[in-house]
Amino acid sequence: MLDFLLLIVGFAFLVKGADFFVDGASSIADHLKVPAIVVGLTIVAFGTSAPEAAVSITAGISGSNAIAVGNVVGSNIFNLLIVLGASAVLKTVKVQKRIIDFDLPVMIVSGLLLCLFCYTGNVVSRLEGAILFVLILAYVGYTVITSLKSRHSIEVNEPKFNVPMSVEVSIIGLALIIFGGQWVVDSATNIARSFGLSETLIGLTIISVGTSLPELVTSVVAARKGQSDIALGNVIGSNIFNILFIIGLSSMVNPIEIAPVIFTDLIFMIVIFIQTLVISMKQKCFNKKAGITMLVLFAIYLTYIIIRN
Repeated sequence: MLDFLLLIVGFAFLVKGADFFVDGASSIADHLKVPAIVVGLTIVAFGTSAPEAAVSITAGISGSNAIAVGNVVGSNIFNLLIVLGASAVLKTVKVQKRIIDFDLPVMIVSGLLLCLFCYTGNVVSRLEGAILFVLILAYVGYTVITSLKSRHSIEVNEPKFNVPMSVEVSIIGLALIIFGGQWVVDSATNIARSFGLSETLIGLTIISVGTSLPELVTSVVAARKGQSDIALGNVIGSNIFNILFIIGLSSMVNPIEIAPVIFTDLIFMIVIFIQTLVISMKQKCFNKKAGITMLVLFAIYLTYIIIRN
């Protein structure tokens, strides 16, 4: 009963926290005169990836590598098919040129690097983790520098809050998201284990979905409020952070051994990455039709991994 209660409270914290976080982050962007897409790719993406980081790094330290890798791979698939898909169903998500030219290719290259490291020796070593970690520092550095150079040409909205209030609202929202996400993951995992589900299945489904709930509620709320740049930036940025920061840091702490069963999911993740780039290049947006297709595709994938495990 306690697990079910924590599950409900966790969901409530996630929803309200995302509402605060989006308002605070967009207000900060307006004060700093930086594009909302940059805030989505960095501050919001890093903030909503905090649950994945906490779970994966803890799992890596404790030796539960199947959960650590499964969490990241499952979260990335969930982010694109469910988070972006649901956002597109609610409201058309436009894709900026910067996303097509830079961020999506970075996401694909990051995924390919992870596949390469996993396939060579069935382990992500400390050195390979260090390479991933350096790349996330370079990515964030480049994003911040380019945004600062273009500040003078950015048209921004009137900030919703003053600077201290914007920061305070963002912090409160992020805290609610992190605590809510952790409660959802812990309670759902306990419930799942009571039914005898495998560690790999738990990592790919319950934990990956649970830790991706901040991305889901943040992007959906952002899309509903017309902040499609934050919605899309959150998804793409979170996927990049998941691979480069979380896997990088986790494997630096403790080399991650890769279970062979995860290779199929890695390949599927890369296919979804490439599909996202192709749709972005062709349509320059994700409309309701694309969103529904993505939701259906996730349902098929989820059915497959449940049957497989």
